[in-house]
Amino acid sequence: MTDTTADALSFKLTEDQQAIRDLARDFAETELKPHRMEWDESQHFPMEAFKKMGQLGFLGTLVQTELGGAGLGAMENTIIIEEIARVDPSVALSVAAHNGLCSSHINKFASEELRQKYMPALAKGEILGAWGLTEPSAGSDAGGTRTVAVRDGDHYIINGAKNFITHGTVGDTTVIMAVTEPGKGARGISAFVLEKSMQGFYASKKENKVGMRCSDTSSLVMENVRVPVSHRIGEEGDGFLQALQILDGGRISIAALSVGCAQGAFEAAIKYAQEREQFGKPIAQQQATQFKLAEMAMKIEAARSLTYKSAWLRDMGQPFGKAASMAKLFASETAVQVSEESVQIHGGYGYIKEYPVEKFWRDSKLLTIGEGTSEVQRMVIARHLIKEGEAAG
Repeated sequence: MTDTTADALSFKLTEDQQAIRDLARDFAETELKPHRMEWDESQHFPMEAFKKMGQLGFLGTLVQTELGGAGLGAMENTIIIEEIARVDPSVALSVAAHNGLCSSHINKFASEELRQKYMPALAKGEILGAWGLTEPSAGSDAGGTRTVAVRDGDHYIINGAKNFITHGTVGDTTVIMAVTEPGKGARGISAFVLEKSMQGFYASKKENKVGMRCSDTSSLVMENVRVPVSHRIGEEGDGFLQALQILDGGRISIAALSVGCAQGAFEAAIKYAQEREQFGKPIAQQQATQFKLAEMAMKIEAARSLTYKSAWLRDMGQPFGKAASMAKLFASETAVQVSEESVQIHGGYGYIKEYPVEKFWRDSKLLTIGEGTSEVQRMVIARHLIKEGEAAG
């Protein structure tokens, strides 16, 4: 076992991190919990709540203070997302997408001009960010990308469409991946910063989702959108390679979201089990229920450990791609399993909307799909293992 692994396994939250956790928990309980079912039913995007989170620094956790951010790290971002997801995973999904995708891509790879232009407003929640990689025939398979950017003097003309885009309707600033060098596959894709005010750039179909319903998801269309060359992020052909690095970090966020979702479902289940009586005693005293609760708690702790380790590695400047995929895979599948068991413990009441577990259940499934499916995570983990084996051999 390496020293870094040993240190990660003995990780303990600092006083500042505990204070951030308490702040996020209090916000979720007071500002989100009273409205979560109403927002879910109406598919309402809670813009006012996001403005407040911006004021608290929750939308600029990974952004340097000189760019208007909170100047925190992956661990703090993880804690905040986990606590929000414990109450409403759909709000946490939007926070994760804003922080981990659009903002991170601009902050990490864009020119100083673009960073100065967009990061302060993104960090404060004055504008919301979206990130466009997925298309009907492309996502994990970059070779299927059909959105094209053609150079025209000092501009690019972009045509194409993206789907399943978080903040597609409500986002102000979007990072878009488009083909600039056809025939080169992933090496021919570049990234651009687009604004909703650009002519020919608009949201189309808003998705009517099973879960995560107050997190805005829609398609984006680009029809002859003129984008200045200065809005290209990095060099031509760098876009997909940038996206892969962004997804590594984003997977930590989805893992944190999954842990929070599972924790919220578990807390609802144990509360109900202590109140609900069958055969003369609370079902929490029935062995069948106790075994379920024990299994749920064990999996949540394991998922949290994997997630915190990946965040810690990132903050320490260590390679974290494999750890992030492991955390995302295990935590997302744990969220599905725990929320489903929570519904089972509630019995018939778990299937009606007066109780919160049905929402955790519906919300959880996306976590095994978004930012790389469970199948893709297994591929990524295997590639890391094989590469490590080759290096050791």
